[in-house]
Amino acid sequence: MNKDGKKYELNLPDYTIANILQTGNWMNEKFSDHLKLYGLSIQQFQVLRSLKEMNGASADLQTLQAEMVSKNSNTTRLVEKLRLKGYITRNQNEENRRKVDIKITDEGLKMLADIENVQSDFEKDVVGNLTTTEIIALNQLLEKIRK
Repeated sequence: MNKDGKKYELNLPDYTIANILQTGNWMNEKFSDHLKLYGLSIQQFQVLRSLKEMNGASADLQTLQAEMVSKNSNTTRLVEKLRLKGYITRNQNEENRRKVDIKITDEGLKMLADIENVQSDFEKDVVGNLTTTEIIALNQLLEKIRK
């Protein structure tokens, strides 16, 4: 309602966009705070999780970049920070010298296991007030918007 007590005309597309942006920022801050306990950024966590899903196989920078939520991430810089922390290895590909083979280390797997131990509590905190049906519907709607 405005100052006069009259209902204003709601611009639903504008409200929806603002609501999604506000929720995205809230989620980003909440997830960033959660990962700070482990000294990781969201992007570093995504790289580690992608490498874990490779089940011991190596990935290259292009593969990791394609897996990122934020396509603007500087994957080379992220990989180097994770290498310095001992969470990944980065070796030049023997067949193609321009390519780099990246693998998760045992230390990186241990870090992900530590995060996974508390991840379900974090997830419940974020979506605990939604039913399973609502979570499914929300995901379907978000995917539909991005098409």
